[in-house]
Amino acid sequence: MTMQLPNNPARANVLAARPTLWTNPQYHENAINDASLPLTPDQVDQAQANWKRLAPLLETCFPELKTTAGAIRSDLIELNALRDALGYGGAEFGHVFVKADSALPVAGSIKARGGVYEVFVFAEDLAKREGLLGDGQDIRQLASDEAKVFFARYTIAVGSTGNLGLSVGIAARALGFKATVHMSSDAKVWKVERLRKLGVEVVQHEADYTTAVENARIVAESDPTIYFVDDEQSRQLFLGYSVAALELAEQLSTRGIMVDAEHPLFLYLPCGIGGAPGGVTYGAKKVFGDNVHCFFVEPVQSPCALVHMMSGSEELVSVYDVGLTNKTEADGMAVARMSAFVASVMRNMLAGIFTVEDDELFRWLLLAHQSQDIRLEPSAAAGFAGPQFVVKHPQGQALCEALNIVDRLPQAAHVVWTTGGSFVPQEQFDCFLKDAAVPHKT
Repeated sequence: MTMQLPNNPARANVLAARPTLWTNPQYHENAINDASLPLTPDQVDQAQANWKRLAPLLETCFPELKTTAGAIRSDLIELNALRDALGYGGAEFGHVFVKADSALPVAGSIKARGGVYEVFVFAEDLAKREGLLGDGQDIRQLASDEAKVFFARYTIAVGSTGNLGLSVGIAARALGFKATVHMSSDAKVWKVERLRKLGVEVVQHEADYTTAVENARIVAESDPTIYFVDDEQSRQLFLGYSVAALELAEQLSTRGIMVDAEHPLFLYLPCGIGGAPGGVTYGAKKVFGDNVHCFFVEPVQSPCALVHMMSGSEELVSVYDVGLTNKTEADGMAVARMSAFVASVMRNMLAGIFTVEDDELFRWLLLAHQSQDIRLEPSAAAGFAGPQFVVKHPQGQALCEALNIVDRLPQAAHVVWTTGGSFVPQEQFDCFLKDAAVPHKT
């Protein structure tokens, strides 16, 4: 199909693959409490309770979690040298932080919050259903040799461009499940090799991410011993990510950073299919209400959330439908069509979406490494454009005026969510640093 995007200040730039900001005309207050949504805010609390219940098992399976008693958490880092390097030294930018999910334990990316959560919740449910775990029994029993023999009868499957596959594969193999990851042509070689070393079957598809997911789903539907982690439709993934907002609230409070009507909060979230940034946005709206404003960020050639949400269409719109290529060095964001489930939840909840060029991803990756020793992969650097778009871009300024927060910007906090990078092999990371000096056509 072909799609004509509606008239909008961002339209020409979107179609020409130039960086731009689109602000959501349907963004409104109290969207989290819309009764028509397929989720309710109390499910975030339920997910947090699940994480706490699973913590002893996670600590048993992953010794690196001993220092956090089984919690998968990342640091909140205030920018100092990097802030100046990015051009955010002025008082109008308030506080600027990185939420370093790029260094999350277990899987090295934000996908640890979703993929690990869904696999472990499934394992607990399966064990209870099959009589392997009784009520009140120590959940660490699921790390026993007996449990691993039992779980080996089942396969966990997922479609991925990389990081979700890593998180699901690592979690599944830790419990003894077989694991199959269907990967698109965009997947990086080192991610494929890491999965295979864990004993994960990797099925590579010549086509893009959407095709990989569709193939994984078809295979799973034909076999009752396969559990499919569905990145397009999974509420479990979404809710696993949502709990990150509760963690962020605690970290901001510890630092004395207020979030209220006088002290707005802005979150900048790299977006592929939308599950991780959508989950974090949903959790943030539950925790901070109308005082937080969340933005997705996408590559100029792969803005699947932007083209769909801008279109206003009920039917999903692909980047191909508007003449874009879906080609980007940001492998985790090379997605042609966003999740319909996430789109329905974000319709009135997302403040906007901005796009960035690949060259900038590499430049920010280099600056983050040089200035504050933050290790990122290209897609994880995308959010660094956020403060500039909100504070300086005409559409960002118009949004701040509409929200009546222009005079509060010096008291605001900006959080750039960095989503992956710590598991990148040194040789590959060195290539990223060299690539920062080479223009990338997008």
